[in-house]
Amino acid sequence: MNAIVKEKAVAPEPAAETAKREVLLKVDNVSLSFGGVKAITDISFDIQKGEIRAIIGPNGAGKTSMLNVINGFYHPQEGTITWQGKVRRKMKPYEAASNGIARTFQNVALFKGMTTLDNIMSGRSLKMHRNFFWQLLWHGPAANEEIEHRKKVEEIIDFLEIQAIRKTPVGKLPYGLQKRVELGRALAMEPDLLLLDEPMAGMNLEEKEDMSRFIVDVNQEFGTTIALIEHDMGVVMDLSDRVVVLDYGKKIADGPPEEVQANQDVIDAYLGVSH
Repeated sequence: MNAIVKEKAVAPEPAAETAKREVLLKVDNVSLSFGGVKAITDISFDIQKGEIRAIIGPNGAGKTSMLNVINGFYHPQEGTITWQGKVRRKMKPYEAASNGIARTFQNVALFKGMTTLDNIMSGRSLKMHRNFFWQLLWHGPAANEEIEHRKKVEEIIDFLEIQAIRKTPVGKLPYGLQKRVELGRALAMEPDLLLLDEPMAGMNLEEKEDMSRFIVDVNQEFGTTIALIEHDMGVVMDLSDRVVVLDYGKKIADGPPEEVQANQDVIDAYLGVSH
């Protein structure tokens, strides 16, 4: 993990340069309720192009609900989501995916009986243009199209260093590798914004270090903007450019990691006594 921190810290981006970044997604005064229960209350923040943006908070703070609003799984009763300069009202998950927003989940959501290769290949489905008839025949244009998509998938497999398990059913893989395959499936969509819901959950130290390295590489080498929910504060503070903190569905802090870490409201609500 330390090597990753040093790599990001070698040439920190000046504050003025950070301020000039394009806003990729903007959350404006969003509120979400389920019956009489308020999951999110009047939350506003933005995600800038090219950054790693962390969303943190105690259990039940509304973090996953916030991701569900961003990718269209939930529709807020109040407020707006602006994506690439356009207000998106009641955007559905498949519309979010087709418009460049990919997602991994807190609990691994893979096809357990399918191989690593086929699971990642499923992430290319929105980019396939041949109709079902041609795909069924696997002939002519459909065959050529699939070959091109498989090349992209093989590149992702190499990038994630999972060549040895490319033909293994994912249900037989250890949890840490399943999380890596799920990351691969999201990358296969070639997203502009990648939403990661607790990518380190359930991992040991070595697996966390590997996943942290891949997240940094996806951000720096692919130029992918990343928003992540994570409970490991060491990971959050090492990887993130900016952090927004939620508590009981409300925003209590927003800023650079070192600023958020020193915020007394955050310490009281989430981090505990400062040392």
